[in-house]
Amino acid sequence: MTTLAIKAIGFCVNYTEQGDRAFSLALKLARRNRLQFNIFHFLSDPYNPADTAYRDLTGKKREAHLIEMERTMRLYYDDRLADYLDAGFRLCENNEWIELHRCLAKSEFQTLVLACPSADAVFGRRSLLTFAGSFVCPVIVVGPGNRDLRFNAPARLVVDRLFGSDIPAIEEIEQAALPD
Repeated sequence: MTTLAIKAIGFCVNYTEQGDRAFSLALKLARRNRLQFNIFHFLSDPYNPADTAYRDLTGKKREAHLIEMERTMRLYYDDRLADYLDAGFRLCENNEWIELHRCLAKSEFQTLVLACPSADAVFGRRSLLTFAGSFVCPVIVVGPGNRDLRFNAPARLVVDRLFGSDIPAIEEIEQAALPD
């Protein structure tokens, strides 16, 4: 049986309590497994389907907005990274589906960690759990509760390698059972 080589873990920015917990988990896994840790921020927030204001920006306004977003992201996460230097930041201008698949194809991550800020959370204009359940690589969803961790089917295959002896209770994301 072929096993997935995990060289990098990805995290999608979410400025909530659950986002902070998801970030902490992703960083812990990166440290434990000596992985590259890549943090992705999107021009339009994939957690907020109404956030389309910046899609049509052009010229200097777009450039100024991108600079401010990157600055905000780096200031927010730099302190949280502490001494972990094997981390990268990426500001993504296309929608989440295109960018995440492109980054996956470029091996910028093999496992993705997403925050679930609420039971009805959205990611990419559909249910976050539907998105995670249908994504092609391992996805770990953190939240909405303090102890909630969910794994899509590919993540179940690598959970023991990622977590070692600290394997959490596995709640699989069932793609077919999720509302769309």
